Amino acid sequence: MVTKITIAIDGFSSCGKSTLAKALAQKLHYNYIDTGAMYRCVTLYCLRNGLIDEKQNVDEEKLKENLSKITVDFQFNSHTKISETHLNGENVEHEIRSMEVSDNVSKVSAIHDVREKMVTLQRMMGKHKAVVLDGRDIGTHVFPYAELKIFMTADEDVRARRRMDEYTAHGQFFTLDEVKHNLQKRDYADTHRKENPLTKAKDAIVLDNTDLTPEQQLDYVLKLITDMQLTKDPVE
Repeated sequence: MVTKITIAIDGFSSCGKSTLAKALAQKLHYNYIDTGAMYRCVTLYCLRNGLIDEKQNVDEEKLKENLSKITVDFQFNSHTKISETHLNGENVEHEIRSMEVSDNVSKVSAIHDVREKMVTLQRMMGKHKAVVLDGRDIGTHVFPYAELKIFMTADEDVRARRRMDEYTAHGQFFTLDEVKHNLQKRDYADTHRKENPLTKAKDAIVLDNTDLTPEQQLDYVLKLITDMQLTKDPVE
């Protein structure tokens, strides 16, 4: 029997983390946990309930009081063949991908109590291994002992075009400069926040997919996994 492992994928926005993680989970028959979507859910809850003002200030005290009212889970859609994100029982997979949520998620995800709750949920979801998680602190904080850690990066202009294409596909239209500015703001916030900032784990393998297709990056990581398995004794 092949050893079940935990795969942690970290990296900057629009580096294709989710694309790779979903493909790996499907290929390996692993569970997939989109940790970024979890923070987006909390951000959406804040926006819906007036906990973020027009200057993008978060009412942290009220958010902390409301954390017990927020549930986040993933439910498999047999039609789309993917796990979709649910906030308090509602499918919000489309709504959490909006520019408004993207503009505010870094501030919300930097709050200690929010991270503490989400990390606890993530560890519970992945405690049995056979899981792929993508985010910004998976290999450094959530699962520091994950057997395989990938740190993804790509050229900033390429990332901006990818994100713009995603918005366009969802009927949201922004200029390349607007999208690039949003990415730069998120990169700065994610790498400079006090609570578990985005950084490469010492034992993570860097994957720059600027010039790679989704198929090429999937093949690359599958080979890494195959090579790992050859060096381990299988367990039942």
